[in-house]
Amino acid sequence: MTIELKLSTLPESVTEASLISWYKKPGERVKQDEKLADIETDKVILDIHAPVSGVLTKIITPEGTSLQAETVIGLIEEGDIAAMDTPHTVQNPVSLPASAKNRALSPSVRNMLNQFDLDASVITASGKGGRLLKADIVNYLDKNAAAVKQPVQTPQTQTQISEQEPEPEFESKQSFNSSPTMSNREPRRVPMSRIRASIARRLLEAQQNAAILTTFNEVDLTEVIAIRAEFGESFIKQNDVKLGFMSFFVKAVTDSLKLFPIINASTEGDDILYHDFFDIGIAVGSERGLVVPILRDTDKMSFAQIESGISTFAQKAHDGSITIEDISGGSFSITNGGVFGSLLSTPILNPPQSAILGLHKIQRRPIAIGDEILIRPMMNLALSYDHRIIDGSDAVQFLVSVKNKLEKPASLLLEI
Repeated sequence: MTIELKLSTLPESVTEASLISWYKKPGERVKQDEKLADIETDKVILDIHAPVSGVLTKIITPEGTSLQAETVIGLIEEGDIAAMDTPHTVQNPVSLPASAKNRALSPSVRNMLNQFDLDASVITASGKGGRLLKADIVNYLDKNAAAVKQPVQTPQTQTQISEQEPEPEFESKQSFNSSPTMSNREPRRVPMSRIRASIARRLLEAQQNAAILTTFNEVDLTEVIAIRAEFGESFIKQNDVKLGFMSFFVKAVTDSLKLFPIINASTEGDDILYHDFFDIGIAVGSERGLVVPILRDTDKMSFAQIESGISTFAQKAHDGSITIEDISGGSFSITNGGVFGSLLSTPILNPPQSAILGLHKIQRRPIAIGDEILIRPMMNLALSYDHRIIDGSDAVQFLVSVKNKLEKPASLLLEI
């Protein structure tokens, strides 16, 4: 019996998707619930699983194709896998790169392999289900720089160069027009992924639809660092997760949002929506771009629960398994450019939220404390906010509150 393999109903607010990877080729056997393909929407990556066991007889929708809900992407001949010993006739086979050794490759990974003329089969894959990631290629290049193949000049190219009229002699022999690579300077055109295009659109909308203003402050993290040094090891033993900095910031933000509820609000037309809950988005970098999964009800979460939640999101972002539910909603966001070395930046709002906190690199520098100049671990904080509904005084006081709670972290534990 032939079964149609369909893209199921798309998540709310998503109207179109792209098929980015097939994990099977026509003629290969599949098991029920086995992952067959990846579908990329403008928010997340969706998995397509086999509804029955059998043989994938036809791929109707090749990689890179745009599709909508209920689109038939392939056909499966249902049957007991163990009983299928005879070859199957394959209709319209779609070939995958031989270098992939049966591993599905995303378009960005395939482009990177082609760029450096690499064989995917020799690179260790760390993605979910043995999937090759761009980070795997970067690690391979770092460790095997000498093995990367350089462009080879063909005899035809050499002949063309030798037949050119000699260049006039100048005092400097590094003539700009004499480079043999000048004939191949066309840019590589790569379409944006749906997620990247969505990020671009949302950031532009945020700047066009809100009156964004940023206020800055700095925080002395001496006591936070001392707590992590004293209790970090026992925290790991008890909770099986590392005590990071982010849980302190989430706690400080949550307590400060209680004092300044307008920072936790959003707009809808001419109305202000006050949220009596605290769902904090934590920006996480992934292979396909920035995603902001949500920690929900942070006012009810312990330090360990916050750290565990963040760790789970980071792993899911690395594996490409972030779901729509993970990133839906949220009343406030935190982004940390400090992990990349940023000292100061102005974060952009994550609509429809009205404020976002930007964290930066911790840097030891001299600070005047009383009549003394001491070296302290300092971090710059940046709060971007929608000035249409948030007054500057509220924004500044909110950021000062976050600063004070981090400099006296005992207040977070005592909830004062």
